Amino acid sequence: MSMKKFLVLLGVLIVAAVLVAACGGKPTEAPPTEEPTPTEEVVVKPAPEVPYLAAWEGSAHNAVDTEAFRHWDGDDPAEVPVACAKCHTTKGYQDFLGADGSTANKVDVPVPASEAQGIQCVACHNPVATFQMTSVAFPGFETDENGEPVPYVIEGLGDSARCMVCHQGRESKASVDAQIARFKVEDPDAVVAPIKDEQGNDVRFGFRNIHYYAAAATLFGTEVKGGYEYDGKLYDGRFRHVEGIDSCIGCHDPHSLEVKVDTCANCHEGVTTVEDLKNVRMVSSASDYDGDGDVTEGIYYEIEGLKEILLAEIQRYAKEVAGTGIVYNSSAYPYWFADADGDGVADKNAEGNDVAYNTWTARLLKAAYNYQVASKDPGQFAHGGKYIIQLLYDSIEDLGGDVSKLARSDAGHFAGNTEPFRHWDEEGEVPGACAKCHTATGLPQFLKEGANISNEISNGFMCTTCHNEEAWPERYSVASVTFPSGKVVSFGGQDAEGNYVADDGNLCLLCHQGRSSKPTVDRALAGKDLDKVDATIRFSNIHYFAAGATLFGADVQGAYMYEGKEYAGYFEAHPLNKCQDCHDVHALKPKVEACAGCHGTDEVEKIRMPSTPDYDGDGDTTEGVKAELDALAEALYAEIQKYAEGTGNPITYNPAAYPYFFGADGKGYAAWTPRLLKAAYNYQYYQKDPGAFVHNSKFVAQILIDSIADLGGDVSAFNRP
Repeated sequence: MSMKKFLVLLGVLIVAAVLVAACGGKPTEAPPTEEPTPTEEVVVKPAPEVPYLAAWEGSAHNAVDTEAFRHWDGDDPAEVPVACAKCHTTKGYQDFLGADGSTANKVDVPVPASEAQGIQCVACHNPVATFQMTSVAFPGFETDENGEPVPYVIEGLGDSARCMVCHQGRESKASVDAQIARFKVEDPDAVVAPIKDEQGNDVRFGFRNIHYYAAAATLFGTEVKGGYEYDGKLYDGRFRHVEGIDSCIGCHDPHSLEVKVDTCANCHEGVTTVEDLKNVRMVSSASDYDGDGDVTEGIYYEIEGLKEILLAEIQRYAKEVAGTGIVYNSSAYPYWFADADGDGVADKNAEGNDVAYNTWTARLLKAAYNYQVASKDPGQFAHGGKYIIQLLYDSIEDLGGDVSKLARSDAGHFAGNTEPFRHWDEEGEVPGACAKCHTATGLPQFLKEGANISNEISNGFMCTTCHNEEAWPERYSVASVTFPSGKVVSFGGQDAEGNYVADDGNLCLLCHQGRSSKPTVDRALAGKDLDKVDATIRFSNIHYFAAGATLFGADVQGAYMYEGKEYAGYFEAHPLNKCQDCHDVHALKPKVEACAGCHGTDEVEKIRMPSTPDYDGDGDTTEGVKAELDALAEALYAEIQKYAEGTGNPITYNPAAYPYFFGADGKGYAAWTPRLLKAAYNYQYYQKDPGAFVHNSKFVAQILIDSIADLGGDVSAFNRP
């Protein structure tokens, strides 16, 4: 009962009493008191317990007295605008989802600042967020054929989609480029002048801010292009940690938001606090990214080192090129301020406020944007550290900084920013024919099923690519490997019963074997005239880094071997004759110190044994074996061009462009004869195994000399082993 109703009732009773007294009514005798009837005991049930309430109450989502929720209190009107309400109010978040019955994917109305009371339970626990939302559109976008923006959408996010609606940032490469295009910037180093808007007001070319805690933009890397990616460069895609621990809720408690440090500690030794995570560095990170000589520090510190270098380059460039010094303040909008007098402190205006930087060039904007991207995600080293490293490196380089001591990429198996892993980005998946060697999941799938189907695009290999997760940390056991020729070999050899013996090196052979062989070429050329141009012939590519095929030579027939000739088999005579003997299995670099023990030098390319023949016949018996083979390859290429000229169809070679051999019209070569194809196949074979001179120099010398001879070249000066 309300107080007003209570007072009215009390007044009525008083009036009634007065009336009774005024009428002189005689008091009546009170009725006898009856014994009360027993009633059931009333049990007060406790209020239902709200799950995870205590965890949420201590989280940043409930920190209602912080800037994230109080920023608009002093505005007139005091309301959170539609551009901000999605992530700074519960009501706005529900509005964006359409959970309030409104149109989804937009906020319809501002939210009163008084209602900015944190991110409450119903923001994420409602029919839309809980049961329907599994995909999120990011700020990054492409343009369609009509010039309309098409945002990058990540599907299949599950419960983490709730987090990524907000933790995605508000800018991207696309929006930075859009501003540059709007101002019609032609010279990237010219200070951009203001332009007029439709009302005739000056519009300045200003800083673009990624916003705060854009963890999802870091996590998905080039798939959403939250950082400024420079044209002509490749970048890491989604960072795949390990299954189940590669998403928002896989790594963070969804209510307290705290990192699940106990989970991290299962694999990362020495981790007991969140701060300890800054020291984490895995064997897949062998490069000295910031060039300080320390390859043991955590990735966090590598990024901090690169940020320091980038900030120095931004300040140098701003002074020397843009004409005005610049300073950065991470806690004050708009973060970048003018320092015209060069004292390292922001200049002040007449009111005593810091002067925002306003002499931007397009090049400076890109670098400053990336610096902010690296600064406003405090967990970037864990979310997608390699992507951030690439952004920082490229920004330093674009400003003209010295990157000679810095590193951008990892060893090949972990270089998610390279063509072997980024080739299929537009297709959206890696086909079965390529998945075994170009995805993190393909090799385990091949070992289990004996074949591959299409696999998800990978950001390089993962630990579980080679290490059996079910018997961790054991590597997968491989007894033998079948090469494209159909030949079967094993580094472990065979036992007394003829069974192949497993060896770790066989894991390497599963991919480093090439994709073609002598039988492949012979089948394609069967029944064709050796010297007749045939439009049906297509170039057969051995593929890349077929070191295993070179090492086993004639035993696996990876190169084209001519009939009637003998060829060297497995290069077993060397005491180090397995992949893991000569290469660090994670960094992949040759163990050159092992070479120096016997060869007296760690410059592998200069090594030659006293028994090494003068393969190229130039009389120099001191040059390294590589120089001998390079000379033979050069002679073969000259012979290939001479032969092709003789058919009236000139040919050129480009090792970096598919299909490698081109005609006079610049298109893929289409005037093959069987004889020409065999020689070109062997030439490509040598080019695509950069360590061929070590893996099996005799075998390589044989195929190069025989190819020259088959084309009609003079090999009398050469020495075929």
